[in-house]
Amino acid sequence: MWCRGFLQQTLRFMSTSRQAGILFDVDGVLLRGGSVIPAARQAFRKLLDQNNNFLFPVVFVTNAGSCQRHHKAQQLSHLLDVQITPEQVVLSHSPLRMLKSFHDKCVLVSGQGPVTDIANTLGFQKVVSIEQIREQHPLLDMVDHNRRPTLPSSPLTLPKIEAIILFGEPIRWETNLQLLIDVLLTNGSPGCEYNAHLSNQLPVLACNMDLVWMAEAPSPRFGHGMFLLCLESVYRKLTGRELQYQALLGKPCLLTYQYAEHLLRLQNQNRKLTTIYAVGDNLMTDIYGANLYNRYLAQQQAAMMTSTKLVAQGTGSQVTIAAPEEELVSAASQCRSILVCTGVYNPHSPLPSDRGTAITETVFHGHRDLVLEPGLVEPSHVVEDVEAAVDLLLKREGSMTSDL
Repeated sequence: MWCRGFLQQTLRFMSTSRQAGILFDVDGVLLRGGSVIPAARQAFRKLLDQNNNFLFPVVFVTNAGSCQRHHKAQQLSHLLDVQITPEQVVLSHSPLRMLKSFHDKCVLVSGQGPVTDIANTLGFQKVVSIEQIREQHPLLDMVDHNRRPTLPSSPLTLPKIEAIILFGEPIRWETNLQLLIDVLLTNGSPGCEYNAHLSNQLPVLACNMDLVWMAEAPSPRFGHGMFLLCLESVYRKLTGRELQYQALLGKPCLLTYQYAEHLLRLQNQNRKLTTIYAVGDNLMTDIYGANLYNRYLAQQQAAMMTSTKLVAQGTGSQVTIAAPEEELVSAASQCRSILVCTGVYNPHSPLPSDRGTAITETVFHGHRDLVLEPGLVEPSHVVEDVEAAVDLLLKREGSMTSDL
């Protein structure tokens, strides 16, 4: 045990040096649905100084995508009894603001919540919703007999769709699956007949690859990754081809961690961070992503990789990032992954050692375009809950400062 005086002296030193930053997942780490995990409030009390300021730069990185980040900041502030600003929140769609080459294209948005408003806030100027497609082409949505059209189509003429943004799982999966396929197989003109010989596929930008997530239920619930799996399966069955993504966003993609480090540095007056701690409950998103980013940080100086390659590594995504140079600079020395046992992770489930044998050994829950490497799903640390994670990093940072 540390003596009280030494602990206070150490924390005062850390609060001025601030060489570490922390990335917190939300669902399964801090919350289960709308309920706070008991250890969370105590953990955050330990992270505040006497003026209720964070000892370290802190960013909340969640694959949620059905709200604006100021709403998520308000929710977290209320539930955790800590003042959190929108600039401390990264949602799965947050890096879309950096994909400026798409901002002037007509995009179809899929998801739930205010996705049209979210797209506008992120910089997209011409946005079409699934509901607008239904109104314009009422004969396309025919699965639910009770919702079949009784009115003529809307007089509104929609522009040709140039790209698709998948923000999150929709409410009526059958409607979104049908209309997304219609848009893809007509090259953006869903009222037309399918063209089986399209040479190019419309760009698809997908946020949040989580197959499952943890709410109040005792077992994980379907996430957007499950919807993507359905869309990929339908597209492959109808065309014989794989659905291609122009960009995959959210954890575990590198761009999300680059953007999160950018926000950490802004809190730290743009001073370099030595270590980033990433706390999460999901091996295939939180741990995979943190370890992938740690690998990138270790290789960065030697590799000097381009923006396109950085996004592509580990995800299959080939989008070129149009963003200010400083936003893409990653300066931390390492990213350490901390796995908690209060969410998706089951400590009794074995890790798959090879994707080729994953079906018989254990089920692979990562996205199709993720390359499973056993080392990337091995956390740096495994702890009981987020309070234990905070204790761990305080001890590590305290021991480092005591050596200075």
